Amino acid sequence: MKKPFAKNVILFSLDTQRADHLSCYGYKRPTSPNLDKLAANGAVFTECFSPHIPTYPGHTTMFTGKDPYAHNITGQSGDNYTPPANVKMLAELLAQNGFHCGAADNLGRWFKNGFHQTEPYSWKTDVKDEWRKGEAVNGAALKVINSAAAQDKPFFLFFHYWDPHTPYLPPPPFSRMFYEGNEKDPSNHSLDKMWTFENFKWYFHEWMPGVTDREFVIAQYDAEIAYLDACLAHIFARLSALNLMEDTLLIFTADHGEEMDEHECWFDHHGLYDTNIHIPLILHLPGKISAGSRPGGFVTLYDIAPTVLDAVVLTELAAKENMLGKSVLPMVTNGSSVSRGTRDFIHITENTWMRKRGIRTHEWKYIRALEPDIHGFPEEELYNLTDDPGEKHNLATKLPEKTAQFRKQLEEYVAARLKATGLPQDPFTTQPIPLRRIGKMDAAVPKDSKLFREPEKVGPVKTMADHDDLK
Repeated sequence: MKKPFAKNVILFSLDTQRADHLSCYGYKRPTSPNLDKLAANGAVFTECFSPHIPTYPGHTTMFTGKDPYAHNITGQSGDNYTPPANVKMLAELLAQNGFHCGAADNLGRWFKNGFHQTEPYSWKTDVKDEWRKGEAVNGAALKVINSAAAQDKPFFLFFHYWDPHTPYLPPPPFSRMFYEGNEKDPSNHSLDKMWTFENFKWYFHEWMPGVTDREFVIAQYDAEIAYLDACLAHIFARLSALNLMEDTLLIFTADHGEEMDEHECWFDHHGLYDTNIHIPLILHLPGKISAGSRPGGFVTLYDIAPTVLDAVVLTELAAKENMLGKSVLPMVTNGSSVSRGTRDFIHITENTWMRKRGIRTHEWKYIRALEPDIHGFPEEELYNLTDDPGEKHNLATKLPEKTAQFRKQLEEYVAARLKATGLPQDPFTTQPIPLRRIGKMDAAVPKDSKLFREPEKVGPVKTMADHDDLK
């Protein structure tokens, strides 16, 4: 019988973490020193992408290895849409095969399926300038770790951190870690355009009233990452104290990234630009993962579940469950830092403030809007990523033949997936846009700390929106 690559697995989801703001990915600020040390002894995947944003489809893809045409989750529309009964979560598959499964998470719903222990958490939101999200998650995660260590079965654990998510309110001493100026300088006009954007401005008035400097907001996002990194150090210390680091595969990734102001989407995670879909993937297991490796080539959230199953010798389940992904372990166990990845192109989608999908290759990005979006962006966008990695120059009308080529590829891919999954309708044309505008903070974060104003919805933070279309 094949020996397991790892006895245990812990999956860390760093919600809203864009890859290029981690110092181990080359960022200019030292945002992640503790994670950097761990990454230096593990593998850092340079081209990992979240194909389906935001949080619900991202995590559902992470847990199933499937896309929305199979798992039916395109956006944040609560319990109105759920995965089909035959779509199993990763924890369900592992629990059925003798694993103890525990989670520190607050998503609830289908995400809790299969876990023997789920520890929820919350943090004080009445403190104006500091939300200690990471410490709240740690309190739950430490309980899960202790329970897993006290039993005899191999375990799978999932820890869901929210720190880089809006509002960026890092606690001291991180709150001024990367900024020393006057964020309300009246002579600074770098956020003037943001304050005229009706859909967001009232939320920003509550979160960062009077702020004029874009650099302050970016610095606060980075400070949230630094705070999260310090919280992760606490988890690493506990795992080391329990002698669990040597036989436990640690996986760090995210459900999506975050737009700063690169495309004037204003500190949120909508838009299919790389700011939102390029995410970290870091693996650590001493003696098994090639230390210091930085494999290239496309990998995605499709690959997380197959990788976990491969690590514990349940590889055949990925094929049995019709997962779209592949294990990434062969990319980091042969000493090579060069790889073509698990696929040649990525089908990308969003159902947030905008309903869009597209195709990303190594050289090109094609985006197709399924309805007019809130920013007035054109129906089709095409970017040459070699010449324009920042996706600033739309070539859709200048290169009509190339645009038509990608339009055809996208239509054929979607048709093939609908046929393969047997869905009667395309979920991206039938499921509503869940977010229309963000209102006052007392509406965005209700006193009951629930995401939607409907019974039995859980989650103290998400995009904190007025869901006018769900009322």
